[in-house]
Amino acid sequence: MPEPSPDESLARPEVLVLVAHPQMEQSRANRALMRAAGEVAAASKGRVEVRDLYALYPDYLIDVPTEQALLASAKLVVWQHPVHWYSMPPLMKLWLDEVLSFGWAYGPGGDALRGKDLWLALTTGGADVSYRPEGYNRYFFDAFLPPCEQTAALCGMRFLPPLVMHGAHRAGATAIAEHAQVYAERLASYPGWPELDQMPDCVACEVPASERPASTAEPR
Repeated sequence: MPEPSPDESLARPEVLVLVAHPQMEQSRANRALMRAAGEVAAASKGRVEVRDLYALYPDYLIDVPTEQALLASAKLVVWQHPVHWYSMPPLMKLWLDEVLSFGWAYGPGGDALRGKDLWLALTTGGADVSYRPEGYNRYFFDAFLPPCEQTAALCGMRFLPPLVMHGAHRAGATAIAEHAQVYAERLASYPGWPELDQMPDCVACEVPASERPASTAEPR
């Protein structure tokens, strides 16, 4: 069966916000963030697009060609999600597994994302003080970021310092609104972030073709 083709009528956003929360209706923080991003998108005349992955793919059947077409046009890719078990929600992980494919996002010929920026907009249940050697999470929060940072590097993307809201479960309405406002301002002003001029380019991570077996080889 042939692969489906991406919709040619799709907008070509410069900022692509991918939101993943399995229970968005119960999330005050992520709902506020997504609403703020949506307001920026509505005013951007197509420059910003927000995609709620759980609303788009309740059956977990991801439209890979469409997702790749949107990624190809974007300059900034945003992953907005709560931190689940020091990682990401399952649909976000499935999106990575299927959309960032070998030969497209990384590996020989896989340069579709090279030169783009990746930015995480994360929320945690634990307070900031819980991410300390003396806290119950035992490590500073940055210790849990290398998998995402390396994913960006493997795809030739620049990993930007994340925007993190700690203690989202207990955050008050004012704190959430202020955080959402910062998020919206950042999305609206990209790429005019002063710190971007000081950030180095992505580290090169070339994957040799020999890392993948021939198609006739036994699966690992």
